[in-house]
This record gives sequence, structure tokens and C-alpha cells, in this order.
Amino acid sequence: MRRDAKGVIAALAASVLWMASASASAQSVERGRAVYREHCAGCHSVDAHREGPAHRGVVGRRAGALKDYEYSPALQSSKLLWTRATLKAWLTDPEALIPGQAMDYSLDDAQEREDVVAYLATLRRLTAAPAP
Repeated sequence: MRRDAKGVIAALAASVLWMASASASAQSVERGRAVYREHCAGCHSVDAHREGPAHRGVVGRRAGALKDYEYSPALQSSKLLWTRATLKAWLTDPEALIPGQAMDYSLDDAQEREDVVAYLATLRRLTAAPAP
């Protein structure tokens, strides 16, 4: 096989792998949205505070940082940054991550945690107010 052909085959293989991973990621986000609705929406909303704080823009935000939500003292003083890893740890066992926090719910299934975090990562901060 010629060198050029090997390069083309390698590029095609890389493209196929990338498309497969992008597709799996999209499916993960959709499952995450469904898990969020089933397990999280009782206390949380994407854009409005409820019993728990709104989740839009949570990835990359400091824990306890929204000015218009009253967090537990433990969460407010934690200095934790919400990343994919810290969100997965939080959803596994909130009390182990931040002792004294107020959330008494966890997701037991590791795949559900992965999917919910993938969904939360898509919820970017709005640059303008949402349309009515």
C-alpha cells in the first residue's frame, strides 16, 4: 500500500471514530435530559430557582455563587468549582463532597450521572434574557 493511501485510510478511520463519539455524546445528552426531567426537575429548573437553584450555566460556575438563591452555609463557603468531575461526585454523594450541604438526593446509576452531567454541560449561560 502506498504512503498516501495509508494516510487517507487513517484520516477516514479517525473521521469515523470522531462521528461515532459525537453521535454517542448526543445520545448521552438526550438521555441526560430525560433523567434530569425524571430525577432533578422536582426540585430544580434550568432557568428558574425552585427548591434548588437554576442549572443553566452550572458547569464552570463556583458552587453557591448565584446571588439570587439562598444556599446552605456549607455549599456557599465550599469554594468548589462545578466541573464535570465535581458534578459527577456531587450526584454520587453530595454529603461526601460537601459535608453539611442541604441536598438529600443522589443518582445511584453511574451512566445516569454521566448523562445528566453531559446534559448540564450543554446549558450555557444566556447572553440575553430569554424570550417571554
